[in-house]
Amino acid sequence: MSAFDEFDVCRNILESLLTGVCVVDMQKKIVYWSDGAERITGHLRHQVIGRSCVQEALLHCQQSGCEFCNEECPLTRAMKTARSVEAAGFLHHKSGYEVPVRIRAVPVHNPHGSIIGAVETFDELEQSDFQPREKVLASCVDDVTGVASRAQMNSHMRDALAAFTGRNVAFSVLRFRLEGLERFRAAFGSDAASSLLRVIAHSLASDLWRTDIVGRWATDEFLVILNGCNGESLPAVRERLRRMLANDAIEWWGERRSLRVSIAGTTATAADTIESILDHTRKLVDHASECLNDTTAAGKNESSGS
Repeated sequence: MSAFDEFDVCRNILESLLTGVCVVDMQKKIVYWSDGAERITGHLRHQVIGRSCVQEALLHCQQSGCEFCNEECPLTRAMKTARSVEAAGFLHHKSGYEVPVRIRAVPVHNPHGSIIGAVETFDELEQSDFQPREKVLASCVDDVTGVASRAQMNSHMRDALAAFTGRNVAFSVLRFRLEGLERFRAAFGSDAASSLLRVIAHSLASDLWRTDIVGRWATDEFLVILNGCNGESLPAVRERLRRMLANDAIEWWGERRSLRVSIAGTTATAADTIESILDHTRKLVDHASECLNDTTAAGKNESSGS
């Protein structure tokens, strides 16, 4: 028998890794937590063994609406699909801040081939892979909304694309268009339009991870860069933001005033350039606008009896 067949030897190998290692059973209760996991998260082994990784929010961001805390969780997907799953995400450190990490989850099989759980490894991403929103806002902001300007968004797009091509750090881009903003401005004035823009900008900024970037892209458009967000997570993010913006309005002349928002997004691919990503999102949001306006017109026709 090889010396490497000894259980303690294998355990010592795992404990020597800087990578975090976590093993969960089918109920996603933690059964193993490595020294690397302790170092990266601040959560000690005796504090987490036997606890649910979902309830304790140990493996993924604790933020409300987190895309990983559901069926999209890498551990859940690995157990359901019997395949390895890779993603970029966040761990919630015991001290309260988010740690950007590269995650890989693989199913664990028993000797009969049945899946009995999953193992997840995670490594800290370099800070250069993510540019904190505060640095962006401090350097170049839009005068009306206080979020990043178009010039700054172009700069961050270059950074995100470089991180993607150089280190495979996924990112997605969402484009938001306020439908009928110029008509709104003509009807209620520039102050009302500016107030509504600030409400939309604040909602987007407050509901994103701190490493995501929101900026004013055009008179009636915002752009959001979602660092670490892949194509599988993008629909959940888009839907969450759509529901949030649907409730945004301002009080003006004694009534609530609002505008409908068209949303479209895409995830960067190996063939993409900044120009191709922006062109793709423009075409997608144009289509979303057409669909939204067609739905609005149909509703008016039905209500008028035509």
